[in-house]
Amino acid sequence: MPVKFQDYYETLGVARTATAEEIKLAFRKLARIHHPDVAKNKVTGEAKFKEINEAYEVLSDPEKKKKYDELGPDWQNGGGPAAPSGNQRGRAQSPTGEPDFEFGGTGFSDFFESFFSDRQGGFASARGAAGGGRGEREFVHPGRDIEADLLVTLEEVLSGSSRKVTLRRPGMDGAAERTNTYQVRIPPGMREGHRIRLAGQGGPGHGGAPAGDLYLRVRFARHPDLRVQGDDIYCDLELAPWEAVLGVKTKIPTLAHDITLRVAPGTSAGTQLRVSGQGLPREDGSRGDLYATVQLQVPSAVTTEERTLWEKLAQASTFNPRKAS
Repeated sequence: MPVKFQDYYETLGVARTATAEEIKLAFRKLARIHHPDVAKNKVTGEAKFKEINEAYEVLSDPEKKKKYDELGPDWQNGGGPAAPSGNQRGRAQSPTGEPDFEFGGTGFSDFFESFFSDRQGGFASARGAAGGGRGEREFVHPGRDIEADLLVTLEEVLSGSSRKVTLRRPGMDGAAERTNTYQVRIPPGMREGHRIRLAGQGGPGHGGAPAGDLYLRVRFARHPDLRVQGDDIYCDLELAPWEAVLGVKTKIPTLAHDITLRVAPGTSAGTQLRVSGQGLPREDGSRGDLYATVQLQVPSAVTTEERTLWEKLAQASTFNPRKAS
């Protein structure tokens, strides 16, 4: 089955000349609209959210973006590199000539898996075994392990979920193709890179050897506001200068709901405000923490009245940031 080209620039609604910051802003804007927790239509919102994540996964990574730009939409007609060989998303042929495998429900398109998945697949090596009475050798080797990336939201990491994943197995040796459906449980506290193993659900073995395994490797979906570091979650807290000086109560996002955070007067840019127990679940049942990093935002334009007030403040204030301790 041919791999369909995905126009990631079109998905994010940006020009091919867009800067990294423009790409980030476009992603955050769309992700906030289509996130499954806030989308008006959950089904279409979830599908769109996955498309946006895939596009941002490529365009936000300099190496992936360079490869994508070199690939071009006309790659199948000589306009870019040929489709890759090797064990990508189970679509490649094994050394024994086994047909392709195709997944559904993982959250990534065939195009992404074929060109941008960074996992390394592999085949079990064949080993000779004594064959029939004429000295023939029967090649006995276990079935190939099959691996695919599984896009998981941070909300699923918090609460756990169940995902339906399909695996299409083309017919072999005259047999009809078949599709297996698996209800995959994603337990709370999964970490990026962890693999969910479905024993014996990979490629078939030969010469009496066992079948390979099916592995689904967890990849975190990008959140529009939150970032993950280990067990902890980080977000940016954007403040106006007067809010940092005078203090303020403001809302910040968490994985479950928005919470109100008190910012003390005189808070400096770069200060990290810790909210305990709002991070990712740990194995012992506790949770990591949430850190809000203060970012000061300065208005790019002011009215005449505002300028007058800023000038009065500048004259009245004794504060000098270049001499502050």
